[in-house]
Amino acid sequence: MISREQTSNLIKLAVLILINLCIICFAFYQVPSSSPSAGQNSLPVVSQFGSQSEEVTQIQIRLKSWGYFSGSVTGYYGSQTTDAVKQFQKQHGLSPSGIADQKTLELIGLPSGSGASSGSISESDLQLLARIISAEARGEPYIGQVAVGAVVLNRVESSSFPDSISGVVYQPGAFTAITDGQIHEAVTDSARRAAREALNGSDPTGGALYYYNPDKTSNRWIRSRPVITQIGQHLFCS
Repeated sequence: MISREQTSNLIKLAVLILINLCIICFAFYQVPSSSPSAGQNSLPVVSQFGSQSEEVTQIQIRLKSWGYFSGSVTGYYGSQTTDAVKQFQKQHGLSPSGIADQKTLELIGLPSGSGASSGSISESDLQLLARIISAEARGEPYIGQVAVGAVVLNRVESSSFPDSISGVVYQPGAFTAITDGQIHEAVTDSARRAAREALNGSDPTGGALYYYNPDKTSNRWIRSRPVITQIGQHLFCS
């Protein structure tokens, strides 16, 4: 006959065995992942505003040869490239989104994903663009703030300037807000909105690369530039 002490020991042993089995099962059991594997259900990468790649270069070359694109071939997808793609899409019965989606690329004669893209504008670039707009166009009407942002982006797209927002903004002598320290002032909410609008392709300047306030500058060179339009106190030039 099993004593009470022996019964207690058997129960303890059974509990220990059960615990060990649970530990072993937990260590070797792999829970299947519910997330899709790489490449499944992912959206295709498309060239769009802010992209920079060989594919963008090929898009620009083709659209330039057909008369849709008049800018420099830089491989950067800026406002001029966006407008050119929109015109191409309209001409070919597509929705003018300005994004080089798969159907657009097929009509242009490029396979989808024909070049590795550096992606869209980063958050730091957005903040820097908003900062230079706020510093350079404080007190200007909202459309004038968008215009200043567009000039920065037009320079990024031009082969005559650095090919990044930071490169353009900090190019020596490019903006007085850098030299006088206004770049470090608080950024206005309207400048943030204007930066986003400019990054979405809005360009009220018509492709300007320069601007100046005629009441505040006597620089002969900038005054010699062909004026495209005036917005607020600024003259925008090519």
